[in-house]
Amino acid sequence: MKRRTLIKGLATGLSSLYLSNLYARNLLTTQSIPRMAPGPFKPTWDSLGQYQVPDWFRDAKFGIWAHWGPQCQPEHGDWYARGMYEEGSDHYKYHLQKYGHPSKFGFKDVINEWKAENWQPEELVALYKKAGAKYFMAMANHHDNLDLYDSKYHRWNSTKLGPKKDIVGGWAKAAKEQGLPFGVTVHASHAWTWYEVAQGSDKNGAYAGIPYDGNLTKAEGSNKWWNGYDPQELYAQRHALSKNHMWTIWGWANGANVPSKAYCDSFLNRTIDLIDKYDPELVYFDDNVLPLWPVSDAGLKIAAHLYNTSIKKHGKLQAALFGKILDEQQRKCMIWDIERGQSNQVEPLPWQTDTCIGGWHYDRRLYDNNGYKSAKTVIHTLADVVSKNGNLLLNIPVRGDGTIDSIERNVVEEVAAWMQINSEAIYSSRPWKVFGEGPAMESVAALTAQGFNEGKGKPFVAEDIRFTARGKTLYAIMLGWPANSSALIKSLAASGQVGTVSHVSLLGSDRVNFEQTSEGLKVQLPEQPPCKEAVVLKIEGAIV
Repeated sequence: MKRRTLIKGLATGLSSLYLSNLYARNLLTTQSIPRMAPGPFKPTWDSLGQYQVPDWFRDAKFGIWAHWGPQCQPEHGDWYARGMYEEGSDHYKYHLQKYGHPSKFGFKDVINEWKAENWQPEELVALYKKAGAKYFMAMANHHDNLDLYDSKYHRWNSTKLGPKKDIVGGWAKAAKEQGLPFGVTVHASHAWTWYEVAQGSDKNGAYAGIPYDGNLTKAEGSNKWWNGYDPQELYAQRHALSKNHMWTIWGWANGANVPSKAYCDSFLNRTIDLIDKYDPELVYFDDNVLPLWPVSDAGLKIAAHLYNTSIKKHGKLQAALFGKILDEQQRKCMIWDIERGQSNQVEPLPWQTDTCIGGWHYDRRLYDNNGYKSAKTVIHTLADVVSKNGNLLLNIPVRGDGTIDSIERNVVEEVAAWMQINSEAIYSSRPWKVFGEGPAMESVAALTAQGFNEGKGKPFVAEDIRFTARGKTLYAIMLGWPANSSALIKSLAASGQVGTVSHVSLLGSDRVNFEQTSEGLKVQLPEQPPCKEAVVLKIEGAIV
């Protein structure tokens, strides 16, 4: 009996010592694992197929996004934290000039440079609401793997390092003050493969063969600014390289090094914590389908948790969840998001385009060279997307210091001016029997991968028209001002299929003269348009 007690005590002592060592090495956390919200949704495709897109999202149509994090600090554009490790690339050359070699000054050090010293989220979100945004979204992390919130499960976060501010918390508070639904975008599932270049070294020159900082250990932080922080929690590079180029392995296939269970569990815990702490109405994943699918069920668990949490809060499901490259079944489980592109038809289920007036991360060169999308392009994209049962999420790039530049501000103000006159054709609208007409429809570009077909067809002209409907009222959004102030809408030719038009007015102006003929609805417009970029005819009658 005594021997059994002695053995049991020894085992308990060794177990305690083992666990203590794990905690000391940051391999375990003393924080409790977040509890999944109970409810009708389970982490299976069949269960998630119960999802119904909430009406508030279908009515909103337009959201603005702050795709902002430490990669905006260099003001050199997208994917800086990867490109700076790619020898000879544009980002690499810039990094050498601005910061030094990535073996000495890695992306962890860029994070340390980022202070967000001029960030005023209340002013920016108020501006976006003025521009007509009906929801606001903020980036919670990117592929660079820094959490931009008070993260319980990830020490590399913006409250401890860099700006030492709760970025998501600040945006959430500002959105709440403006009465806007708040959303977060989550991109960090890809750090495992995306950062693999940080394991490398130069092949040429004075630094040939000297490793970049992607394999640093916590012990090497002694007497450094990051003392006590493990770079591997950020870079996640204690694994073999993937076999193929990352473009072919974005969906964890075709040679990707499969992430460990610990990595997947950490991502799950971080994201559940994010949802519980900030209560977002919208969650966007920059992933094929769901994060880490199909190598992990983490994404399914997050989706079920979000939906059940929303039901508990509202009494019904009010959450919007987004994924990319979805099959027919998956589109019933969440909202299909198309990156930098549009569908070419009226989609049976609501969807969203996400795009940007510049690069995803702030790029000073676009300001210097006037390279932003114009307000005209934004308005035309909005009209096209909404006519096809979609919403537009528009990113306004934020500088490292937390401000937007003067050209960006002008674009936002011009969109605001247009929406003040024409928003009734956008909000709470639904698709009509056809989404539009005009010459641009003859040269549409097919979607590729996540989307990426924007700007590949003919530019819109005055004869390009997009339709939306509210009840028995039809709106014809003309994407230009016609010659001689005379418009012809062929889709409304006199026939039994459309019915008789009884009233036509021009938003921002007065009633206009019209004639419905076998050629179409002929409308005589005033000499001057009421607004720039696009004008809207409000058409009433027995339109079917």
